[in-house]
Amino acid sequence: MTYVPYHKKDTITMLAGPCSIEGPEQLDTVASALKGEGLTWIRGGAFKPRSSPYSFQGMGVEGLRIMAEVGARYGLGTLTEVVDTAHVDLVSSYVDALQIGTRNMANFELLKRIGSATAVNHKPILFKRGMAATIDEWLSAAEYLTADGNPNVMLCERGLRTFETATRFTLDISAVPVIHKRSLLPVCVDVSHPAGQVDLVPALAKAAVAAGCDSLMIEVHPDPPHAKSDASQQLTVEDFKALLADLRTVAAAVGKTIV
Repeated sequence: MTYVPYHKKDTITMLAGPCSIEGPEQLDTVASALKGEGLTWIRGGAFKPRSSPYSFQGMGVEGLRIMAEVGARYGLGTLTEVVDTAHVDLVSSYVDALQIGTRNMANFELLKRIGSATAVNHKPILFKRGMAATIDEWLSAAEYLTADGNPNVMLCERGLRTFETATRFTLDISAVPVIHKRSLLPVCVDVSHPAGQVDLVPALAKAAVAAGCDSLMIEVHPDPPHAKSDASQQLTVEDFKALLADLRTVAAAVGKTIV
């Protein structure tokens, strides 16, 4: 199967879903809402690289099975992170697109393995910027993914670690126009991780759309206070729907639609 890109001209692809897959009911609730809003993708973590070894590490293979079942039920494309070279084929067999997280931006063996594994089928790859990486380093690392022939890579700005502590990370919104100037690769903006708190997510999301992003990543959970990871930054389903309506207005102002 040859995969189509995440995005088309004049559209913004919404990649929404929980930080971690926690069970069938949780993911089904989010997927139903996304489908009802006319969106096309769902994201969620099955293998979770966490700063603390005592934090929830994800459901692993069972999480992959849940995502595959829910995605098929609602006709949504599925996206999850690969954290180990040994998992590439396994994860790829369950989902429609592969994510490489910030901690693995410079894991070049993983990048080469994913690049070679997707060389023929062109499965989409979402490539997050390292939390202390320059744009030059990010673009150079992306070539490990495209070197074997898969052009279907989307870069994802997700905030940098700086001296500022008012937010979880500092969102480099200027990365969107800079990447568009220097690369043909589309740009996603993950607004949940730099915000770190739900009340900041709407403003960052609107800024990303206005800056010209090709995709948005937003964390959504049916019951954020009881989420097993990133509880403070995940929107409720209802809050996400309200934000989506506002984002569609902003997108229309710059000649785009959200899908």
